[in-house]
Amino acid sequence: MKKAIVIGGGLGGLTASIYLAHAGWDVTLLEKNKTLGGKLQQVNQKGFHFDLGPSTITMKHIFEQVFQDTGRDSRDYISFYPISPIARNFFPDGNVVELTADVEKMQQQMSAYSKADAKAYPAFLDESKRLFQISEKAFLHKPLFLWEEKRQIGLLRDFAKIRPLQSFQRLLKRYFRHPNTLQMFGRYATYVGSSPYQAPSIFAMLAYLEAGIGVYGIKGGTYKLVEAFEKLAVELGVRIKTRTDVTSIRTNKKRVIGVETTHGDYACDTLIGNGDALSLYSGLLDESQRPHFPDRKIQQLEPSLSGFTMLLGVERCYEQLAHHNVFFPSNYQAEFTSIFEEKRYVKKPTLYICHSGASDHDLAPAGMSNLFVLANAPFLTGINQLQDRKDYGEQLIQQLEGYGLTSLSDSIVYQETQTPADLAVRTRAYRGAIYGISSNDFQQAFFRIPNKDKYIKGLWFAGGSTHPGGGTPMVTLSGKLTAQAIIEG
Repeated sequence: MKKAIVIGGGLGGLTASIYLAHAGWDVTLLEKNKTLGGKLQQVNQKGFHFDLGPSTITMKHIFEQVFQDTGRDSRDYISFYPISPIARNFFPDGNVVELTADVEKMQQQMSAYSKADAKAYPAFLDESKRLFQISEKAFLHKPLFLWEEKRQIGLLRDFAKIRPLQSFQRLLKRYFRHPNTLQMFGRYATYVGSSPYQAPSIFAMLAYLEAGIGVYGIKGGTYKLVEAFEKLAVELGVRIKTRTDVTSIRTNKKRVIGVETTHGDYACDTLIGNGDALSLYSGLLDESQRPHFPDRKIQQLEPSLSGFTMLLGVERCYEQLAHHNVFFPSNYQAEFTSIFEEKRYVKKPTLYICHSGASDHDLAPAGMSNLFVLANAPFLTGINQLQDRKDYGEQLIQQLEGYGLTSLSDSIVYQETQTPADLAVRTRAYRGAIYGISSNDFQQAFFRIPNKDKYIKGLWFAGGSTHPGGGTPMVTLSGKLTAQAIIEG
């Protein structure tokens, strides 16, 4: 029986384990923490449930397919429900736009501040759909780790169709002019940890992904997805070892031969790294083992943005909050200048609030709210970028009170904050970045770290830092593509 070791129990590692085990492989998954999920974790305190990490679920068919491919029915493991409105967007001028699949309703709301933008919306949505369909056909379901595949004429033709050198902001300005609309759709670049003013236009496809295909919640919280995958993996025979930290990867003559951990050594000739690929390279492989990926090359790559998060258990409800909410500042571009150029915390950042209790009332006590608050933050630079987390948290709470969440500070009965440094410790995210490397330039957006190492035989990667990218459906696809490539030999 063929054996494989998987480092890390995020969705990518779990998915790869599931497909390999279903194909008859002997699979051992090693996770340094006491629970699986990677960046997707949960906190349950004082009757409040919070999901850490991904909170917006799109492309639910990707997750359902994992169960279908192994002869299961996803409904026996997990319960999805549609979210409507998809998100509620609050703008500095007082306008509010509920993102919805109803095109006419979207146009009515946008007309309140720009009739021209409202008129252009259907054409923009068509362009978004076109970009998504090209990406899905040409890129998302194919492992692009072989240059031979990258040189295929059909692939190159599809690549040209997405105008890879055009910036996201430039595409948006072909359709829209008002700052509200540019902010609302430009924010999609942050879904891959990047700036809308630098990332390529391909990420406009995320507008169709949400408004066209739909956004979903999971009964009991997003972490139920991790629990469902873990249950399926165990049923298929995957051995899961938690609290087992891999300290180094062993190689011999450019071939993987095993790993060393805090609980002994494991031999293997196939190894899948599900953690951040940059951290795996720099932390588990001596530089002499990876002449193709030396430290200087790693240091040249720009990490994605990170986040400052607050978990707030609040003894009241705010009627203005939907499941997903975004409060935009007056100067959106300054936020990304601060994060990527100045590498400092934003004075008045965009604030995202996930209030999952608005959809699933079991996630918070009656009459109360479980608020997950996220502010974009810079990746770690080696200097103290955050003087005091308590002070910054209080600043963000005051900002929310100014947006209409009255008496928020007096209503908090549970509070916890997490910084990029916390994320780096918990998940070994390289420099505390959420999505591995940013997609702020052509090279990093379209040529991510390959799923298959070209120098060390038997070393593979699955997760947000490799193809096809970040986000729960993409990391799940990454695990599937990597496992299928291994199985096919």
